[in-house]
Amino acid sequence: MSIITVELGARSYKVIVENGLLARAGEHLAPLSRGRTMAIVTDENVRPHLATLQASLSAAGVASEAIILPPGEGSKSWATLELLTDRLLDLGIERGDHVIALGGGVIGDLVGFACSIVKRGCGFVQIPTTLLAQVDSSVGGKTAINSRAGKNLVGAFHQPALVLVDPTTLDTLPLRQVRAGYAEVVKYGLIDDFEFFEWCEANAAALLAGDADARTYAIAHSIAAKARIVAEDEYETTGKRALLNLGHTFGHALEAEAGFSDRLLHGEGVAAGMALAFGYSARRGLCTGQDVARVTAHLRAIGLPDSAPAANINADGTTLVAHMLHDKKMDAGTLPFLLARGIGKTFVDKSVELADVTRFLDEQREMAAA
Repeated sequence: MSIITVELGARSYKVIVENGLLARAGEHLAPLSRGRTMAIVTDENVRPHLATLQASLSAAGVASEAIILPPGEGSKSWATLELLTDRLLDLGIERGDHVIALGGGVIGDLVGFACSIVKRGCGFVQIPTTLLAQVDSSVGGKTAINSRAGKNLVGAFHQPALVLVDPTTLDTLPLRQVRAGYAEVVKYGLIDDFEFFEWCEANAAALLAGDADARTYAIAHSIAAKARIVAEDEYETTGKRALLNLGHTFGHALEAEAGFSDRLLHGEGVAAGMALAFGYSARRGLCTGQDVARVTAHLRAIGLPDSAPAANINADGTTLVAHMLHDKKMDAGTLPFLLARGIGKTFVDKSVELADVTRFLDEQREMAAA
């Protein structure tokens, strides 16, 4: 078992990582139940895990009520938020209650946002069942839904009370989902941990093949890295937490062009976005071509896209940059970019001209077509 604490003063919480934890979740959740029925929000794809969780709660003397939503990014919407909040209110949720989010990043983001506004804020617990959610979205308190303008543009910071991570839940995921989640693992190495990037190069294949030790280590290491950053910059005001967005500005533009659909999973977009961030950094003379080659070679080796065309996105630079104009990080008409001076040396650059990004993306597109 690994226990990582997200240090936020009176709002600190623990992240517990342990194989088989879902079957024992009841003992950790019972103290939060206050003797009341706990609502579990999940989606159709997570039904097998729902049965395990409910059995564990029952064994701990906790009653539960499940709310099952449609799977997929489409559920991060106003319509589903309204449906969920109405259902929670119908169940008589009180401010002192804790709702359980059981599922991937979509469920975690949606439930967290709903709990930030129901009764002006009630508690919730994250039980992430995808690699992406386990290493990234379940920790840190960012919650949101999508809007017509873009991804995660309507939301709130709302920290969970507890995060329970059972790596064995990944055994039921399609390889594509695990691979997409891995993009958020290797991201931590690219940000500021060159030794972890080297570990990823050596162990990614084993992780994707289901090696329990590799998965548990990668998850715990990633969570600890994120917890440190969140503790330093919870609301992304100092710039430290912004480093976690490596690959996301480019990646979200690719996702937007794909209609935020299963055509391009979030982790796939982030992978291509990180490769583009390194490519653009090299173009500006910030890092070497060898750095770019090493990053892209690793992504390709594990089956992740390393460019817009590799992600099946063939839009020109003007189109992709237009998507970027809706980025949450836009400030006074300037969009900060996460660039790199080398592997493990990411920084925030506020001097990037979008016209230059447009040219770069067009160049990348032309090179892929040649």
